[in-house]
Amino acid sequence: MKITVVGAGAVGASCAEYIAIKDFASEVVLLDIKEGFAEGKAMDLMQTASLNGFDTKITGTTSDYSKTAGSDIAVITSGIPRKPGMTREELIGINAGIVKTVATSLIEHSPNVIL
Repeated sequence: MKITVVGAGAVGASCAEYIAIKDFASEVVLLDIKEGFAEGKAMDLMQTASLNGFDTKITGTTSDYSKTAGSDIAVITSGIPRKPGMTREELIGINAGIVKTVATSLIEHSPNVIL
C-alpha cells in the first residue's frame, strides 16, 4: 500500500512516522511546498527505521504530485496557522482553498485515492 502525506510539518511528519511504525504501508510519500523540507524530514525518518523497527520506504518531494501517483490513501495536513486578528471563518476559507487545490492534484495522479 502507498500512502501520501501532504504537509511535512510536525503533524505530517508524525503521521508519516506512525504509518511506518505501525506497518500500514510499504511506501510513504511526504509532500510539502517548502523546498527541500519534505526530503529532509523523509531522510530523518528513514534514519530511525532500524531503531523503530520498520522497513517502510519514506520519500519526500517538493510540490511534485507525480511522485504521489498510485497512492491508495492520502492524508492532508497542510494549511496555514491562524494569525493574530484572523477570524476562524477567514482561516477556514483559506485552508479550504488549500485542501481543494491539494485534493485536485492528488486525484489527478491517483484517481482512486481515499482522502
